[in-house]
Amino acid sequence: RVVSGPGLVGIFHFLRDHRRAAVPPELLARMDRSDPAAVISAAASEEDEPLCREAMELFVGLYGAEAGNLALKQMARGGLFIGGGIAPRILPWLTAGPFIEAFRAKGRMRPLMESMPVKVILNDRAALLGPARFLAR
Repeated sequence: RVVSGPGLVGIFHFLRDHRRAAVPPELLARMDRSDPAAVISAAASEEDEPLCREAMELFVGLYGAEAGNLALKQMARGGLFIGGGIAPRILPWLTAGPFIEAFRAKGRMRPLMESMPVKVILNDRAALLGPARFLAR
């Protein structure tokens, strides 16, 4: 649940409540009118809103740790391909910083993790290509 769109919103609310942080009213209004995860992501990237930035850093760190766990469990020597709706929208956050560090932070397995490339699938129809090819035959 944490590494999902609602998870990002949950992290934001947790940080806000835990720190008793003031949130700009216009940010809260945008969150009410639109997808709150998208608003948090945009505010972290474009507006450098501190609470949103911290939520994003924590979110991508957890995302990277879980992606690394999966890659290690599967011994994904050819790399990890991340798909879905969130990854392409937060691509700058996935290419460096907390995501990559958490992905690689697997103790003595770090050299193996550093050799595993991480790719984000940008084609939003990628999941349909295999079934379409099958049907075309």
